[in-house]
Amino acid sequence: MEIESGLSFSAADLAQTRFAVSPMWEVVTSFRLLRAPNEPTLHRRWAAQVRPRLAQAGLDRGWLAELVPGHGFLADFLNPTPATPFPALAAELDAIRAAAPAQVRKDLDILRSKEPAAGHRPSPRLRLLREAPEEALEKVVAEIETYWELALAPYWARIRQLLEADVFHRARQVAEHGSARVLSELHETVRWDDGTLHLVRRHCALTRDKAGSGLLLVPSAFAWPRVLTRAVAPDPPQLAYPARGIGNLWAPRTSAATDAVAAVIGRSRTLLLTELDTPASTTRLAAHCGLSAAAVSQHLTALRNAGLVTAHRSGRSVLYARTAVADALLAPSEELV
Repeated sequence: MEIESGLSFSAADLAQTRFAVSPMWEVVTSFRLLRAPNEPTLHRRWAAQVRPRLAQAGLDRGWLAELVPGHGFLADFLNPTPATPFPALAAELDAIRAAAPAQVRKDLDILRSKEPAAGHRPSPRLRLLREAPEEALEKVVAEIETYWELALAPYWARIRQLLEADVFHRARQVAEHGSARVLSELHETVRWDDGTLHLVRRHCALTRDKAGSGLLLVPSAFAWPRVLTRAVAPDPPQLAYPARGIGNLWAPRTSAATDAVAAVIGRSRTLLLTELDTPASTTRLAAHCGLSAAAVSQHLTALRNAGLVTAHRSGRSVLYARTAVADALLAPSEELV
């Protein structure tokens, strides 16, 4: 049953409202997206690359598969409150390791109650998480690190650029138009009215008595088309919403600017950068670019040393990805009129 909930705001709550980019929100929302039988069209290219890697690593039937259902409640301990606007994944994993056992058990109870066959015996993983949370959380964190390297790290420069752009845009809107207008423009199911943030078409209520003061707004590349919430007192409530520009996240980023780049770093290296619109191995790049594997390896080493590509291990292969710096180089330049 869908409901409408209202989060009341005092002057102090508005003053404590802030934005943050959270790697763990991207972990949870992207993993949930991959569990769906039909992923959104806008993420299809990414999902097609990532699913086989996860299946090969067994992550489609591991800890995350038990803690992140295809819909409904998400375990709150997986989304700790970011301490800074742009926390590193390692900092959020440390917070997960330090999760209170009572919170972990509460989340497990809620997850179990939402299952179609509620009351059946929990799996060995979930029993360990309940009985020895400190030991189990280390296993959860280790799996998250593996998932990150396979599913998000090769693409993180692009994703983070999208999320940071959303934060900077909305921060500017707050300065120019005030918080009320920005809160009303977050999503079609969110509206601001007379000191209360209303969330419609919700399956669970988000109210001030369930969380601390303020509000943490978290743009997400994978939350679309919904907004997701976390309410754990005394932390501020969190609201993860679809970031602006998601439709262009996986669009090719090459342009006529490649000619100018080629004049500086050479055509072979520029060709490799344009091929890295999606992460690829040395073997694949060699086949697509008509270069020898040895030449590709040499060029990639130079590009990596220059901060234009990153390398991430995926099973026995190493995937190379463009960095945000390389994306900026290949972006069309604005001409002064």
